[in-house]
Amino acid sequence: MTNIDNHLLAPSAPDSALTLKRFSWICLLLVAILLIGGLLRFTLNTTEAFALESRTKENLQRSVNFTYAKPGNLVNNVTLPATLRGYSEAVLYARSNGYLSAWYKTLGDKVKKGELLAQIETPEQTQELAQAQASLDLVQARQALAKLTQERWELLRQRESVTQQDLEEKRSLLAQANAELEVAKTTVKRLQQLEDYRSITAPFSGTIISRHVDLGTLVTSGSNALFTLAQTEKLRISLWIPQVYATSIKQGQQVQITLNEIQDKSFTGTIAHVSGAIDPATRSRQVEILLPNPLGELIPGAFVDVNLDLVSSLKTLIVPAGVLILGKNEPSIAILNADNKIEFQPVRLGRDLGKTVEILSGITNKDRLVINPSDSLQENEQVLAQEAPPQEDKKQEKSTNKNNKATTPNTEKPRS
Repeated sequence: MTNIDNHLLAPSAPDSALTLKRFSWICLLLVAILLIGGLLRFTLNTTEAFALESRTKENLQRSVNFTYAKPGNLVNNVTLPATLRGYSEAVLYARSNGYLSAWYKTLGDKVKKGELLAQIETPEQTQELAQAQASLDLVQARQALAKLTQERWELLRQRESVTQQDLEEKRSLLAQANAELEVAKTTVKRLQQLEDYRSITAPFSGTIISRHVDLGTLVTSGSNALFTLAQTEKLRISLWIPQVYATSIKQGQQVQITLNEIQDKSFTGTIAHVSGAIDPATRSRQVEILLPNPLGELIPGAFVDVNLDLVSSLKTLIVPAGVLILGKNEPSIAILNADNKIEFQPVRLGRDLGKTVEILSGITNKDRLVINPSDSLQENEQVLAQEAPPQEDKKQEKSTNKNNKATTPNTEKPRS
């Protein structure tokens, strides 16, 4: 028999089974590796997809700033123009017809009550007084004679020497003489008072702010103004408050008065009198302000600005003007609910204070109000909410209180 090498012979059955088994394990291992890799890849892709979707939603979700409403009674600074007046002012006129013979006080002089300012000469009036005095003397003589005659006739009547009718006639003559005497006395008294009016005296203590006549000027009773006298130690201001602020004015309230000529100083006055009604012609309420002027820094007739700090009498909420949504419908405000979803709440507006607005109803001071809401903001839309920084909120509030200055046109009522 021919000898054959062992390696040329076919392997035995046990060796072939072992090789096939190893190959199967290797295939299973590869399949497992592929399955695990596919599962890991699927998990990774799913995680990335969810993360992408979450980021996309976050990017698409709006971000808004919100604030809270502040309590009402905001102090509102109002500036109104006015004119200074003397506490008491009087234009002195002549009560007698004549010409000015002398004047003793002139512009800027301070005078006391009853002090002589000027003298008027009235020749015709002096002659009338002399004539009236002579008529009085004549009437007195007649009255004395009538009285004596009546007394004598009374005695004669007691003796029945005259009739009762004759006695009554004498009594009538005495009554007539008494009446004529009273008329003559009244005429003399009137002319004497006119003589007293020749002397122009100060009705109160003050300063002469104008003189209208010179020596020799012919003056007529009640027609020619001689002097204008004013008390300047204390001044007054007659001010007309517009109706929108009329209920905020209180008697005893202090106000600040400023002049353009004195920039670095203000003066404090007090509201002394407040009208009980609003003038229907001007829709304003008159108040009178008293202003001390002991140093004479302020001059009557000067134009001033009166600054009043007014407090709204309504119990309201104050919100920034930027939270309002104004359109065809009624005004509304975007509010954040507990889930940070948008709700549009109609409100009733009060006064427009410039950077802030009064809200009379519709919201509370606990509602979160969206600042500057977008026009595309939708009802029940989920948003990211962030409260406005306190620094900006305080700055806005301070700016509102400082700049909320309502300057109205000249509402001072003309003086006739």
